Amino acid sequence: MGVTIKVGILTAPKIEFEQREHTFLLKNVRIGIGFHWDRHEDQEFAGQLEIRTNPDGTQTAINTLDLEDYLCSVISSEMNANSPMELLKAHAIISRSWAMRAMQHPNHEGFHVCGDDHCQRYEGLHRMNERAIQAVRETAGQVLMYDDEICDCRYYKCCGGRSEIWRTCWEDIDVPYIQSVECPYCGRISERTLSLVLNNYDQETKDFHDWKVTYTAEELSEIIRTKSGIDFGTITDLIPLHRGASGRIDKLRIVGTKHTEDIGKELKIRLWLSPTCLYSSWFDVKKSTIKPTNPQTSAERQTFTLIGHGWGHGAGLCQIGAAQMAEEGFTHEQILAHYYVGTRIGIATL
Repeated sequence: MGVTIKVGILTAPKIEFEQREHTFLLKNVRIGIGFHWDRHEDQEFAGQLEIRTNPDGTQTAINTLDLEDYLCSVISSEMNANSPMELLKAHAIISRSWAMRAMQHPNHEGFHVCGDDHCQRYEGLHRMNERAIQAVRETAGQVLMYDDEICDCRYYKCCGGRSEIWRTCWEDIDVPYIQSVECPYCGRISERTLSLVLNNYDQETKDFHDWKVTYTAEELSEIIRTKSGIDFGTITDLIPLHRGASGRIDKLRIVGTKHTEDIGKELKIRLWLSPTCLYSSWFDVKKSTIKPTNPQTSAERQTFTLIGHGWGHGAGLCQIGAAQMAEEGFTHEQILAHYYVGTRIGIATL
């Protein structure tokens, strides 16, 4: 065994599992936590299982396994293992890069990374196939480098036409290889290709390149109250105060009859303006007034329509754009060079 990684897969009052001859099955694993695809499923894993008891009495399932085996599952969980080989190779390199940086600076107690979208999707063996294993094997040890540093390779589903810079999403710093680049590719991907590159539950998400959602003022006020824990009263306005390079909002003023507050960054905006999570923070706000059919029995109603683009934070590699690039004949080296400016592929040391 080479480099090993510890993955925290599930925390629950009591972990339900089955130990098998060479694998183990975890029951009721929650995936897509807090997002619109949030659900539970049973997942089978290789490697070692540790059940840790936490101070609050809950249990956490931790899987220890070889880093390269972990990556075979990651690239099959993030995108379908039937994706074009050049996409799978590109994903193996960026997922390895991200994981190696995370192992050096873990942000979880007791394990290096979690198995959900907070870190990287790691959903066990059931989505893997030989093509994913081949992609990891043929890129073994390769990482993305900027100067002499392994890159913090962020990625997401669909940029909507242009990727975003680092500071719109996270710290107020400039990461030289996470810049805003044009991406015409995600806008021209076919339904046939999407059916190949998206896993089953991701295929439930429709119209993610260009999308629209409409709320009444009452609906929006209740969503924001529930998600924020703050009573804004009735929402009267949403005012974008600052946008990143792609158009994603990273500072938004929410105006209510009882409270007004400026919020950011992009993820907080997405979480507060949806019962689950908006596809992205790249949207314009259109306010409309609905006239009552009978003014004597009902009043005017205010609506807010968010007209948006993209799925995800938008910084780094656009997975659907990269899939289309691979379909059009670009190599994994060319895909990575497009989304991560000024980088090179190198061999990792940990």
